[in-house]
Amino acid sequence: MATGRTHRTATRSRGIPEATVARLPLYLRALTGLSERSVPTVSSEELAAAAGVNSAKLRKDFSYLGSYGTRGVGYDVEYLVYQISRELGLTQDWPVVIVGIGNLGAALANYGGFASRGFRVAALIDADPDMAGKPVAGIPVQHSDDLERIIADNGVSIGVIATPAGAAQPVCERLVAAGVTSILNFAPTVLTVPDGVDVRKVDLSIELQILAFHEQRKAGEVADAAAAAAEALADGTAPVVAATVRGGSGGRGKGPDGDVPAVMPA
Repeated sequence: MATGRTHRTATRSRGIPEATVARLPLYLRALTGLSERSVPTVSSEELAAAAGVNSAKLRKDFSYLGSYGTRGVGYDVEYLVYQISRELGLTQDWPVVIVGIGNLGAALANYGGFASRGFRVAALIDADPDMAGKPVAGIPVQHSDDLERIIADNGVSIGVIATPAGAAQPVCERLVAAGVTSILNFAPTVLTVPDGVDVRKVDLSIELQILAFHEQRKAGEVADAAAAAAEALADGTAPVVAATVRGGSGGRGKGPDGDVPAVMPA
């Protein structure tokens, strides 16, 4: 079986933009859902909505793959699943090591989605000697002293770092020296790597802080609107909004249907 060490996709050589590469997993997730429901074809509009992008961007992204769909029919779901999987390198086995088996590392080890997406957790590594030999998700934890041997024995080129911040850079350097060329970093720190090594950072606290910013902004907009309304009422410039009343006495101010206008000047 092929491993990540011996294969590279042609994505970069074919000139696919990084922004498009970042959206391919979104398309694949949506397409996989359609495939599981035995949906044979999908329009660009439907797939774009499922992936959370606009249809023009989706069609542009697929043009880099050489896939244009069929007018009036749409895209063949199974073929697109294969095409995107091949482009992302998911039609082979990618052995992965997870370093740092605390709460987060253990949760990652127990994640069931790796295998179905072309990744195999080859080893779990931790610096705590008391963890050595303990099974997590059915895989015995190995001590970090053996990291280099583990990388070589399993032909690993993708490493996941789930250590505390202070340990992340030394672990990263050992992984790179052992031959790992792609790293997924969950540690709350920025890693320094040489050219040729790709790092993707996942920082949950940063994402939460961004959401907090948006919540604060929304709350501020509501407060500003309430303050403006109160000020308008105080200086008598606000309109008086009344419910529509049918058949008012005398018919004064009625509209063509005999209704009192809903909004009347103060």
